Amino acid sequence: MTDAIATDVKDALAAVASAERAAGSARFFKTGPGEYGEGDVFLGVTVPDTRRVVKRFVDLPLAEIDALLDSPVHEHRLAALLILVAQFERASASRTRNESVRRELAAFYLAAVRHGSVNNWDLVDSSAPTLLGGYLLDRPRDVLFELASSEVLWQRRVAVLATFGFINASDASTTLELAERLLDDRADLMQKAVGWMLREVGKRVGREVLTGFLDMHAASLGRTALSYATEHLPAEERARYRAMR
Repeated sequence: MTDAIATDVKDALAAVASAERAAGSARFFKTGPGEYGEGDVFLGVTVPDTRRVVKRFVDLPLAEIDALLDSPVHEHRLAALLILVAQFERASASRTRNESVRRELAAFYLAAVRHGSVNNWDLVDSSAPTLLGGYLLDRPRDVLFELASSEVLWQRRVAVLATFGFINASDASTTLELAERLLDDRADLMQKAVGWMLREVGKRVGREVLTGFLDMHAASLGRTALSYATEHLPAEERARYRAMR
């Protein structure tokens, strides 16, 4: 739908929404006072249904995507990010690679992150590995260290999850450097993010790369991060690293 607008996407999502599911999502994503998702609003649309809607609107203009990202409704923002991912992947295809479009989409995404529109873990996890990780793979990565030093939880998580794009290309360098810088970050969602990416380093880059990092830093890693990082190691190795704390 090349002439679609943000309202069309909202209407399509509303058509597959469920009030009962919305209540469950609000609990699952911790939207209560003082919780990480405080104030987030849900329609009650499943992720598969959201993805089906997104397939109809992959040509949505950036101005309309921006309107979705400004919405207080979680699924509107998720749809916007999935559309951005689809556009970036299309611009990255080997036969039609378009660097100017990739650059524009990555910059647009980074602005949304800084604006606070990418503000829950599923929004981060479904977008950062492609829109920043994919773009920065062969470019300077200074912006990730800037984000990692932010007081905003979601910006720090974006920095770490972006490195999934590098890990998939067998490059663990930035993941390890960020993990070292974030050793003292005890926010639960950061502990999980760091531990998860370290685990993926072990699985996709090399077990010896992971264990080399753990030999140096396991004593300083938070309990949750260490648990995630060592999940696929043999029991005796997991126990040895736990004993270092």
